[in-house]
Amino acid sequence: MMDLRALYDTLRQRRRPEDVADMLLPLLQAELTPQQRATLEKAARHSIRRSMWQYTAMQQTFRAVVGADKQAGKAAELFRVTPDPAARFDDPAAIETLLRELNPLIGKEFDHHHYEADRLNREARRADGLDLSKRRYNKLFRSLRHLEQKLYRLLREYRKLEQEQVAKHKFAHRISYEEFARDPATAAFIAYYTARCNVRSEFTNQSQQRPYDEVAHMLFLRLTGSGLAPTTAAPNWWAVAQVYPAPEVLAQLTEAQKGELLGQRAAFLTDLADFLGDIWAQNDFRATTMVVKRGDDSSTWNAAAGAWNKARDSWLNLLYALGMEFVLDELCFGKVMRLMAADVAFWHRSSGGDLDPNTAVWAELPFPWEVLAGTARCTRTQVENVCRRAGLDAYKTGWLAPRPHGVVAFRPTPELVHGVSVANPYLAAVLKRHRYFSGKPAQPLRPEDN
Repeated sequence: MMDLRALYDTLRQRRRPEDVADMLLPLLQAELTPQQRATLEKAARHSIRRSMWQYTAMQQTFRAVVGADKQAGKAAELFRVTPDPAARFDDPAAIETLLRELNPLIGKEFDHHHYEADRLNREARRADGLDLSKRRYNKLFRSLRHLEQKLYRLLREYRKLEQEQVAKHKFAHRISYEEFARDPATAAFIAYYTARCNVRSEFTNQSQQRPYDEVAHMLFLRLTGSGLAPTTAAPNWWAVAQVYPAPEVLAQLTEAQKGELLGQRAAFLTDLADFLGDIWAQNDFRATTMVVKRGDDSSTWNAAAGAWNKARDSWLNLLYALGMEFVLDELCFGKVMRLMAADVAFWHRSSGGDLDPNTAVWAELPFPWEVLAGTARCTRTQVENVCRRAGLDAYKTGWLAPRPHGVVAFRPTPELVHGVSVANPYLAAVLKRHRYFSGKPAQPLRPEDN
């Protein structure tokens, strides 16, 4: 099996598509036709390695979740124990293992850390055989309380991180290395298309870049046998379906595989619906406009909304692939609108645009978390009628059917500072450091002080 570890690692990173294309050239060069190589070269020639700057100020990874090393280390120090050297305290399972080891040492139960209700008094400590002063006991109790609270924060942050990833590339990050590396041509398409999906949004009043470009199309045609020189006899369609669940991909899966994927997507949506409902209840979003205002937790909401829409697209595609679209007659939860920055909304209006008609549909339909909780009902007929009033075709716009897409021309990834394109990556780094375009008070550049 070809070693594709470096390419596989890009699935959990935010490498530019050009850099992934540059990685693909040496892997595929012996198998590509001149035309295919020229198509891949369109992207690869813009890689960081080949650029004049050989640098980008944009993060090449998703945000990191801070583990519990500090809290775990303090607890171990206070309890005078040595944790397993192999334990990694960015792993919730390792934290829980340590907690279940330490909690009994002070007569405490796991997940019981209320400072008033769950501490033992002097008599209870004596009954448990704990020869500890009140001060010593309280210090140990607090250390475990802090560690348990960190565990819950960590679980929430991992949940949010996965939502951020799904909002970009669906479920590419769940593909195992064994599945990824089983077929190099499949790996090439997945890696490049995932990188295209991960491209950052631009500050614009036009539509964003579409991920399925001519390079992705060429790599996909090599899987279907429609290319000039298909090079693979066994594409891994299961792996492709994690990131690109198009009808022609799902048609290659067995009924059992499609059913398994449908169950996974339904479970993800059910869990995410609860999360969205909680965020909605904690904020005061305006459903009719979805324009962000001061105090709104727009980052959390937009990541969750993006993840919902990507997972819902997959769920919808799978229903049709299984011939189960009749489910929509009775259960048809809608899309979730993201919050739009006020300056972008103003730009739309000032340039002759108007509110996205999808927002009107979202505002009129029952919220998805209400539908899944059984407190509201949303059917195919409701969605058809609301879309018609908003001037939308419910089937062509993805409300009731898989959304069609075409092939777009390759466009180099712009160097962005909070969505604003900057030609020089070193200038971009300076602007970012001084908080320009961030929506926060900038720290003015003063060349005379340098």
